[in-house]
Amino acid sequence: MSEETIRSLSVSGVRYSYRRLRQPDRRTEPVMTLGGALQGMFGWPQMDDRVGPVADVVTADLPGMGSADPLPPGPSADLLCAAIERIIVDLDVPRINLFGFSYGAGLAYGCAQRFPGRIARLALGGVPAHISAAQLDQWQRAAEHLAHGDTDTFATMVTEGLMCLDEHRYVAHRRLAYRYVRRSMLHAARHSPHAVDSLRRALTDRPDFSGGLTGVPTLVFSGEHDTVTSPARQRDFAATIAGSRFLTVPDADHWVVLERPQDVADLTARFFTDGPLSSAPCLAPAVRGELSTGDPACV
Repeated sequence: MSEETIRSLSVSGVRYSYRRLRQPDRRTEPVMTLGGALQGMFGWPQMDDRVGPVADVVTADLPGMGSADPLPPGPSADLLCAAIERIIVDLDVPRINLFGFSYGAGLAYGCAQRFPGRIARLALGGVPAHISAAQLDQWQRAAEHLAHGDTDTFATMVTEGLMCLDEHRYVAHRRLAYRYVRRSMLHAARHSPHAVDSLRRALTDRPDFSGGLTGVPTLVFSGEHDTVTSPARQRDFAATIAGSRFLTVPDADHWVVLERPQDVADLTARFFTDGPLSSAPCLAPAVRGELSTGDPACV
């Protein structure tokens, strides 16, 4: 039977906490999940359901997120990665599996570059490897609305900027996903003390997706209709990681973890237990197979 514990830590004087769902019959290293800039430790029930049977599941309110202390001014990557490494030490394990989605993908990638020996496997989804000037402008304007207390306009602008609204491209559960994302953004805007700072930091303190990575088995995946960063650009990013695999998930946009949550969790569990990806139910026949970044069928 799984056991949930929450522990408080600090790094550089900043307090934060993490949650661990223990699995007594685990088959792989703990799986730590990092999500969006406004997403905390209780936002991943699908990982509990599908990954929980094979591994301890770890989520966190990192500095500047959820119930944690705010981040100090200035670049945050080093402090956030130090906070994650401190969690690994507190878990008392030599290595973890690391799952990063969207904003969390940049953070997870940075951690793998800083301490690769601590990362058994790395899964990155919805990687914002390239953001256009028009996108930045839209989200900057959304941040201004939030700063002035216009939470409704903020939630609408951010949601529209993160989703594919083109009705000619099929996205599973599009309307449901839109309502859920907007409602989540509205809740964060009204209740999170970090909302304004988190959004502005995500826009200005951009992760560095260059430099490459070696020695860490890596899976990169994208919804086929991701309009934040196109699958082609995410595939190009994956090609900078030695031996990585890249997959597209059909009928999904940037919010693939919401539109096809159980399928993504299943794909993650397979990868972190060295299982076959070729039979994952989330893959269309055209992209089935053990795909590398050198295989043109990956996109």
